[in-house]
Amino acid sequence: MTESRAGRALRADARAWIGAGVIVVLVLLALAAPLVARHDPIHIDLIHQLSPPSTQHWLGTDVQGRDVWARLVYGARISLSVGIVSQGIALLLGVTLGLVAGYYGRWIDELVMRLADVTLAFPTLLLLIAMVAALQPSLGVVFVTIGVVGWAGMARLVRGQVLIVRQLEYVQASRALGGRDLRIILVHVLPGVLAPVIIAATLGVAGAIIAESSLSFLGLGVQPPTPSWGAMIADGRDLSQLRHAPWTSLFPGLAIGAAVLGFNLLGDALRDALDPRAMRAAIPRGAGLPDIARP
Repeated sequence: MTESRAGRALRADARAWIGAGVIVVLVLLALAAPLVARHDPIHIDLIHQLSPPSTQHWLGTDVQGRDVWARLVYGARISLSVGIVSQGIALLLGVTLGLVAGYYGRWIDELVMRLADVTLAFPTLLLLIAMVAALQPSLGVVFVTIGVVGWAGMARLVRGQVLIVRQLEYVQASRALGGRDLRIILVHVLPGVLAPVIIAATLGVAGAIIAESSLSFLGLGVQPPTPSWGAMIADGRDLSQLRHAPWTSLFPGLAIGAAVLGFNLLGDALRDALDPRAMRAAIPRGAGLPDIARP
């Protein structure tokens, strides 16, 4: 009955359709990048540098003559993969530690929550910069660092939900019948906390995309010549380019905005559809986003 109500609410929510549509378009462009790019994203052509949008170069070229459209669609691969993989790492760590802390309590709960507090005490962007700089910038390092930094919020969310679910009658009955802790956690407790986890993960992908773009903008993310939306904005931040060739930074900025908007709209729609009252309290607007991106 709940799934039916949630499904109807989701289908009737325009935010879900818009968000899902944006995400599907970006995913299709990323998967079909070799077919739709039309140009090599790393090919340098100084003869056509800073060319305006035209039939040959749909979104113009950058300061090195590289096609902006080609770099944009290939950059979608980087941003989406970072968002999904890093959020997967955050889910694995956060859900596991949150389940253990909430179910067992006592010193385990205290230890996990204090570690989470320490992680959340640092500004997200500064912590990411410090970790990436210490490990040398690369795509793999970006995956791991964003995922590791994002575990704390997920763990606190899961732990709070587990504290509620573990008191329910069917969980208490399973424990009274001698059920093993691992089975109770996986079969009875975990399904009860999946709804807020799915919502937080959807919003977290948007946060990870912003975090990766910020690192790439600062030169600490994906390294050249690999195209990245954040690096593309950094390449076009020169004042003369902003005046005479704004397309070099405008289009990647719009791409980042579209991706973040798509995941946020879908996450908000999921939150309201699954449980309009409880989810609003458990997952406030802006959850999952890094500090620099929260409204």
